[in-house]
Amino acid sequence: MPWVIAYMFRGDPYLSYIIAWLGSFVIFFLTLSGWVRPIPNDRPLGEQLMRPLFVMHIIFAGYTCTTSIFYFFSVLGYDEFHAGPTYFLIDKEKLELTAQCQRLYCLGHAAFISGILMFMKYPKKKEYKIESSTLAGLLMKIAIISFPLSTILIKLPGLSQFSVQFSALSFIAGTLALAFAIPLKKAVNTLVCSVLYVVNFYIALTSGFKEPIIISVLVLGIFLYPSYKKVVLITFIPLLFSLFIVLPAYVNSYRQAAWSDDVNTDEAAQQSLDAALNDENTSTWTFLVLRLSEIDMFTTFVKSTPQTVDYYGTELLKQSAIAIVPRIFWQGKPITEELVMARVYKAGVVNSGSNVSAKPAYIVDGYLSAGPIGVFLSMFLYGAIAQLISIKAERLFGGYILGTALIFSGLFQILWRGLSFEFIINSVFWSYMSMLGIFHILRKRHILRKV
Repeated sequence: MPWVIAYMFRGDPYLSYIIAWLGSFVIFFLTLSGWVRPIPNDRPLGEQLMRPLFVMHIIFAGYTCTTSIFYFFSVLGYDEFHAGPTYFLIDKEKLELTAQCQRLYCLGHAAFISGILMFMKYPKKKEYKIESSTLAGLLMKIAIISFPLSTILIKLPGLSQFSVQFSALSFIAGTLALAFAIPLKKAVNTLVCSVLYVVNFYIALTSGFKEPIIISVLVLGIFLYPSYKKVVLITFIPLLFSLFIVLPAYVNSYRQAAWSDDVNTDEAAQQSLDAALNDENTSTWTFLVLRLSEIDMFTTFVKSTPQTVDYYGTELLKQSAIAIVPRIFWQGKPITEELVMARVYKAGVVNSGSNVSAKPAYIVDGYLSAGPIGVFLSMFLYGAIAQLISIKAERLFGGYILGTALIFSGLFQILWRGLSFEFIINSVFWSYMSMLGIFHILRKRHILRKV
């Protein structure tokens, strides 16, 4: 309904944008409150936050659908939260494109959460079980084993994507184990898991990207929340807010120092942290307008498709099928990055001669495939598949802790943010294979037992 109403007022781009933007908050309220479909009652609310309805929904739809408000104000002439001069002329075409893209975001949000809710039926009876007394130790072992495994896999040709999976799995397992160890007052487990967490946080801090740092803090807060509700709310919410303010300047400074000036990572991190904390003239507004949201890129795609570039139909799905095939079995396989960037260059998002990667988001590929219908179908499938994988994981691994909190959140973390069709489909397919492989290993070692 928010999309329908926003579409009815498309003749007024100001009003249409606001209706579509607020529509996502309406969707959040109606779904997270359990009004559309009751929230699963098999666990307390605080102990099921890693299920797709909550963290994945909030991060994916929140990032995709609500962060464009700063870009919208920028189009209206605002700068650093101050209104533009009275003589500022608004680009009418840009404003209309912004409103159109926000309507598509609202439509995609509705389809995405519909896919989740339609299949949100977790099994009441367990098929497999694990002894609760061994759970904390098992999580720590998985974290310890996964970390070096990810380092080895990244050096093996054709297996680098598994390195990303097991690196994320190690981080989730270590963080979950830490959240288990602290309230149980297990000194050894707490020490080992704390070291793992610090190492993973350092890797995130020196990655040159904002998302791993934010996710590191967010996930620890979520896992600690059931045991320390007040402490988490008091400390982690302000901490996350501070990160959103400081990280734009930190990341920009770090990339300049580590990637361009050939400064070692430790020195670059220290310099960048000092610059972010002490520099009053940070790039926060630029980050909020152009980096927090991807609507600027979306408007360029919408402007060119289908006016100058026709819809792709099933071509992107065919390219995704090609991406799934391991290069070890097909030496001449097209490079996925080049396949994705071809449509970026064709739309005029960036110049083909520039050394820039500007891959379209998942919802953009849905639009490029078949317009609004493509957005609805692709986003519905996105939510439905994520939900079905979460249910499958809980069925295989004896419930929420190992199934969704560990396996789904670790192996399928790419679903939290989303990427182009080729990268998403390839990653989800092989993550599913990894999930089945881990299940069979745990079954053979009698860690998972048939109920």
